[in-house]
Amino acid sequence: MNKTKEIFITGFALFSMFFGAGNLILPPFLGKDAGISWYLVTIGFFLTAVFVPILGILAHARIQGTIYDFGKKVSPLFSTIYCVIIYAIAILLPAPRTASVTHEMAIYPYFGSSSLLTSSIYFLLVFIFAINRSKVLNLLGKFLTPFIFFILVVVILIGIFSSSEIMKASSFDAPFVIGLLEGYQTFDAIGAIVVGGVLVISMNFKKDSSFEVKKEIITKAGLIAGSGLLIIYAGLIYNGALFSNIFSENATRTEVLTGLSTQTLGNIGTVFLSTLVALACFTTAVGIVTGISDYVKGLHNTPTTYIITAFVGCLLGVIVGQFDVHFIIDIALPVLMFIYPITIVLILLNIVPEKWARSVVFKWVILTTFIFSIPDFLQFFMDKNILRGIQNYIPFAKHNLGWVLPAFVSFLVVNSIIKNKKSAS
Repeated sequence: MNKTKEIFITGFALFSMFFGAGNLILPPFLGKDAGISWYLVTIGFFLTAVFVPILGILAHARIQGTIYDFGKKVSPLFSTIYCVIIYAIAILLPAPRTASVTHEMAIYPYFGSSSLLTSSIYFLLVFIFAINRSKVLNLLGKFLTPFIFFILVVVILIGIFSSSEIMKASSFDAPFVIGLLEGYQTFDAIGAIVVGGVLVISMNFKKDSSFEVKKEIITKAGLIAGSGLLIIYAGLIYNGALFSNIFSENATRTEVLTGLSTQTLGNIGTVFLSTLVALACFTTAVGIVTGISDYVKGLHNTPTTYIITAFVGCLLGVIVGQFDVHFIIDIALPVLMFIYPITIVLILLNIVPEKWARSVVFKWVILTTFIFSIPDFLQFFMDKNILRGIQNYIPFAKHNLGWVLPAFVSFLVVNSIIKNKKSAS
């Protein structure tokens, strides 16, 4: 296979592993509520759902290791705990959510079957794909992703050229911040360090590829996937805004996506949407289960470790997949408010030049991020009036971004101290 073809196949496969349940149901819903401010929401959403995740892939291209390598400069213990938390979140929230969304939008409306039957068959197929992991990139990149992308582009273009609706006013006080925080719910930054590891290991199957060749392929594939995500996200948000007047104020995320497909593709749109939902969710679940199985196999390299981990991951997916989509989204919020800032900072620190990201910098910046993320986590369990006094003294804390400035300042301060020590010696 020539390098250009391999880059595109890998890029498409990466796009499909990113593009799952949240990536479909979140953007149109955002657009519905954003109305005329759709572009501000898009910019915010782009930062946390596209820009940071693709930086995560670029970091993987540079490291070419596992998720453990992202945090090892803080300490081995921190990195181990972080890996366990990330993989636990991935297997207990976004993976089951893909089955739940598939059931609600693609199976139940047509067959009326139970969610247990849907998730059982769904994760059986995920398991089959996962244990054939050496073929995952080709299967996703050659066949599934082009179909997913084609249907989405058709929906978006028809919506843009057929809508005669006037956009309603935005219901958001801070549309940019809303878009930024809603990007957390895609799990894409977490997904980047999970599926990026899948990408690296898949590249390692090709023994004839050098470090630099793999770096080039992963980097360019990441940019292709990022471009695809940006086009689809912006298009879906814009379409949600264009048709915002046809939806009720209480419309759910899944109802908005279904309504959008009906408006653009007519009655046949629901069939296309069902196929699209099933494929998009399935590819993400395969990426998550494969990533977790790869990690555990790396710890205990025995012939059955990978298969047992994939089986357990799929079994947990069946169990948690019984819950309603919106319930899974709600329980994910406090977890994301806590782990997402740390993940974003780890990705950024692994991207900057080595001279600015020494071990001591990692330690202090991550510690600062951890401390200033605590109020965002506690707001789901405490009276917000108690936390308001603290948040008043922290810039951007009212927007759940109180960690941003302290993390940046600690990065500058620690690097300045290092530089001064060098000058003094």
